[in-house]
Amino acid sequence: MHTARIATVCLFGLLGGTATAWQPVPGNLTTPWTSRVNPTNPLPEYPRPQMMRADWISLNGLWQFAEAAQAEAPPVGRNLEGEILVPFPVESALSGIGRHIERVWYRRIFQVPAGYQGKRILLHFGAVDWEARVWVNGTQVGTHRGGYDGFTFDVTDALRPSGDQELIVGVWDPMDPGPNPRGKQVRDPQDIWFSPVTGIWQTVWLEPAPVARIVSYKVTPDIDAGVVKLRVQTANAPEGTIAQVNVMKGSAVISWNRGPADQEITVPVPDALHWTPESPHLYDLGISLYSGVSELDEVRGYFGMRKISLKKDSQGIQRLALNNRIVFQIGPLDQGYWPDGLYTAPTDEALKFDIEMTKKFGFNMTRKHVKVEPERWYYWCDKLGLLVWQDMPNGVNSTGEWRTQFEVELARLIEGRYNHPSIITWVVFNEGWGQYDTVRVTNWAMSLDPSRLVNSASGWVDHGAGHMVDMHIYPGPSSPNPEPNRAAVLGEFGGIWSYAPNHVWLRSGYTYAVTQSFSEVTRGYEQMMNQVYTLRDNPGMSAAVYTEITDVETEQAGLMTYDRRIVKGDLNRIAAATKGKPLPTTGYVTILPTSEAGPTQWRFTYSTPPARWMKPEFNDSAWSTRNGAFGTPGGVVRTNWSTYNIWLRRDFFVDRPERLRFFLRLNHDEDVEVYINGRLALSEAGYNRAYDYYPITGNAANGINSGRNVLAIHCRNAGGNQFIDAGIVCRPAVSLTGSGEPLM
Repeated sequence: MHTARIATVCLFGLLGGTATAWQPVPGNLTTPWTSRVNPTNPLPEYPRPQMMRADWISLNGLWQFAEAAQAEAPPVGRNLEGEILVPFPVESALSGIGRHIERVWYRRIFQVPAGYQGKRILLHFGAVDWEARVWVNGTQVGTHRGGYDGFTFDVTDALRPSGDQELIVGVWDPMDPGPNPRGKQVRDPQDIWFSPVTGIWQTVWLEPAPVARIVSYKVTPDIDAGVVKLRVQTANAPEGTIAQVNVMKGSAVISWNRGPADQEITVPVPDALHWTPESPHLYDLGISLYSGVSELDEVRGYFGMRKISLKKDSQGIQRLALNNRIVFQIGPLDQGYWPDGLYTAPTDEALKFDIEMTKKFGFNMTRKHVKVEPERWYYWCDKLGLLVWQDMPNGVNSTGEWRTQFEVELARLIEGRYNHPSIITWVVFNEGWGQYDTVRVTNWAMSLDPSRLVNSASGWVDHGAGHMVDMHIYPGPSSPNPEPNRAAVLGEFGGIWSYAPNHVWLRSGYTYAVTQSFSEVTRGYEQMMNQVYTLRDNPGMSAAVYTEITDVETEQAGLMTYDRRIVKGDLNRIAAATKGKPLPTTGYVTILPTSEAGPTQWRFTYSTPPARWMKPEFNDSAWSTRNGAFGTPGGVVRTNWSTYNIWLRRDFFVDRPERLRFFLRLNHDEDVEVYINGRLALSEAGYNRAYDYYPITGNAANGINSGRNVLAIHCRNAGGNQFIDAGIVCRPAVSLTGSGEPLM
């Protein structure tokens, strides 16, 4: 990929402070990247990888900030009393503000490098929610309405010849009710509705460009013809301007063509490598404008050779096809919220992490739910290989004015994200939220982008439009019936919940399917995925979307916690189930039996032992000896346990442990900690209802010795029935990730 040069302008001299003056709002849930945010240069990566120029200046950083009043004049030449870290939204902890304000002012000073003389200076905003009015040196250079699309103002004529330049942005965010599409944002967040997001929430940057320049381009791959088609949009281009398009592998040009600017140019792609989730091959693009032999402008980008379509299988069932091959699409609902940055990921590394984890869970697709991401999120989907269903953020749409705004922003979404190969489906409406004129709006969206599929309405009210018939069911799964001209998809299901102490936004939250432990999440997920693949075969479901990749505020239905620190289940088993290849539950070799087949002898105590009670060298001779299992009488219980706590120990012996992968076979009610040779192997809250397998990983696995080893358990019970039993089994060594294992 082409690399742009970056210059970063900081505001600290104007504010009279230093980088240490800024702090995130305290008391909020953090992520592993919260502390890595650099207030002098947050999110420094080039924000638009699809159309890169060599020079640019990031305006991210600390800006002056203040509340505003309706019809108030802009604070030209006047310092504001507060500061905010751009580009984090006002309500986020990382902004330094952390509360909703409907009208706000931003102000900062910047300078334009002397080398930019003679160029047009473009001021870019990745996104501002919702209405932005912009002044440079007291001159209003533009107004924009729309919370999810990027916009640009040519500010050249408002600039001073040299020295300090003043930039002011006034933002109005009406929230609910209002004319603005806004997704799940509400003033009073609860249940499945989340915190509002106001103001600048994507990168702001300056870019020098020629007078005659490339404004954008539209790239459409055609794998059947082995070509890529481009239309280059220009500004101020003289008559006869030619656009040249180079298709490259790295720095090597493999094909090129040229033609009149603002007209379609077809470039052959010989022996084209197709873009897929398994092999996400990207071609580099070089696009230049020429007047005669003089080069006027140049940008770099990339594209992928891929096709998305409907295709009937051998039974005549309409399916989803990628590159003319039927592919079952399975992905999570991804709402794109962060506890520290809300709509804005704290770092580019964090943005990438969610996509990497989605793939590690075994998914080949994700549904970006009623939110639009920064360009770099789609770049990582393009580069790492993840199919994307892109929702249009919903609005109320109850008046003609509001419906017009919805359609303006829908068109900008489709046009603005058109070039990303990862996006394969546009979702026009979610359920009945703001749904109106469904057939007309859907057909219009299909005409805007004939190269992709359109999901008219995901869930609830179906009007027979678009390429898919889509249903939502919780917990599910279930499937609509395929139709002659539409594939059947399950747009939402699942929502298995388990509480993760110290990793939640609020202690109580909205859930769909409640479980008591991470192991129950794993088992429930496996059962759901078994049903999903049954529905794939009959009646012929083509895709399924599981709710969801992470918890979000009060909606606690994620495979990961909201802070991205814990997987709420066994990652390896979840991934295998996602792919329709669940791990075996048989074929284990018993090292230390449970009490399922007969009594097992344990040393135990009901009294709190010394701190080193779980170590192999601890002398447990004063403890009692009884047969397991322990708990409320009944079933395999052979020793009554009615106190709040119990501590247990057993020896087991292993020969050549380096050749084996070990698992706990465990049934517990309630909270349990399990140690192997004094090393923590598992800590799980709640109860798991039945015996299950837990991989022993990390330090606990590395600490298993050839010869004698000690299994030590502490189990607690808060009330009701209680139970504890465990054993050790093994399989030949494979790579696994443990249940509930911390991510970072």
